Amino acid sequence: MNRNILLVEPGFKTKFPPMGLMKISSYHKLLNDNVTFVKGISSSIAYQNFWDRIYISSVFTYNWKSTVDSINYYKTVVKGDSERIFVGGILATLMPKELWEETGIVPITGLLDSPGSLRENNNIIVDKLLPDYELFNDFDNNYSLLDDSYFGYSTRGCVRDCSFCAVTTLEPEFEDYTGIKPYINGIIEKYGEKQNLVLFDNNIVASEKFEKVIDDIVDLGFHKESKFMRRHRKVDFNQGTDARLMNDTNMELLSKIAINPLRIAFDYLKMEKAYSNAIRLAAKYKIKYLSNYILYNFKDTPVDLWKRLKINIDLNKELGLKIYSFPMKYIPLNAKDRTYIGEPKWNWYYIRGIQRITNVLKGAVMPDESFFIRAFGESTEEFYTILHMPEEIIMNRGKTAESDEIDWLNKFNLLSKNEKNELLSILCTHKNSTQIQQAVITTKSRRMKNILEYYMLENHKNQLHLELHN
Repeated sequence: MNRNILLVEPGFKTKFPPMGLMKISSYHKLLNDNVTFVKGISSSIAYQNFWDRIYISSVFTYNWKSTVDSINYYKTVVKGDSERIFVGGILATLMPKELWEETGIVPITGLLDSPGSLRENNNIIVDKLLPDYELFNDFDNNYSLLDDSYFGYSTRGCVRDCSFCAVTTLEPEFEDYTGIKPYINGIIEKYGEKQNLVLFDNNIVASEKFEKVIDDIVDLGFHKESKFMRRHRKVDFNQGTDARLMNDTNMELLSKIAINPLRIAFDYLKMEKAYSNAIRLAAKYKIKYLSNYILYNFKDTPVDLWKRLKINIDLNKELGLKIYSFPMKYIPLNAKDRTYIGEPKWNWYYIRGIQRITNVLKGAVMPDESFFIRAFGESTEEFYTILHMPEEIIMNRGKTAESDEIDWLNKFNLLSKNEKNELLSILCTHKNSTQIQQAVITTKSRRMKNILEYYMLENHKNQLHLELHN
């Protein structure tokens, strides 16, 4: 056909390449079309050709603005011919009506798992195609795993129906075996062999053919301690595994492959028994490196978060493991940004504090106990104190600001319970240094004035001192 096809991923940050667009690229190259990829809005590429079709992907709903901006921009490129614009992906599937109302484009929802899903009369099933690893050859990408990893699925869907999860909408049918071997062998034949295997299964251990999946992975060369180019290989079930379904049989099977890390979700504290049992099974079968998703800002409390993190620290110490925890902030499935606060158990300043702590840790809570205590405190009471700290002190604890930390702590401990509540209320409603400066001026409490100054930028402190002494 030799049509010109433009594939667009909006400008949000992501370390994983857009699998949907990679498969759409394979589809169009199969039809002898010319395919170009671009990240975000690019005027130079937008008007480079007459584009017969422009595909725009979507991921999380909180990327709403960048997604809508991209759609509306590329609508101008096709001069109102909306039939040449195709929008799909997670956001498009979860919020199709809202996206149509905002852009005038009727999105494609769900998986491209049936013939004609791209509104063309052929029998090609896009979702079954190999992803196009050459799509980004002319693009300076930041997809950190692209060059050395196979990406795919060995199952689809999930047997759970968790209210915080979109999988039942995105992949409503649980498919417990997709046949990973021909898929990976196809990538090897076309693009060459790769180091690691990243699978996006949503609940791999729920599969009745789990043993067959493991056998396939072993046959593909990813057995335990396997190497490629003298480096150890890794298998990563990136979406995590279900602790409630772990048993000796499943864990022994996982121990046969180069699993690193084994990701296990710990979404709420009531899962502690099942979660701890899964970790102990991992230790029993010599799986040492684990990663742990910890949902917060949902129906939990800051205490619940601290306790789950501490459980991992204790298990590390007891079993000689290395569990890296990744706190993940809950955002509703229809949220158009990241601002959601799970009130009344959470508030803006607590969320901000967690983000500042994890930013210092680069997202991961390390396995070392002393490191954990320094970051999150030795007790839940100390954790709450840390969550009240000024951002600068949180981010420099144990460094140059230690004297400031001690001084702030002394002043904080002088506050009554009501004053601490008042401080938190001010911090949640006065979200920048200028606003806090006004709060210092208006408050009548000397103790409140003294401690609020720690939340101001240095130039505002100097200005405040002038105002108060004139």
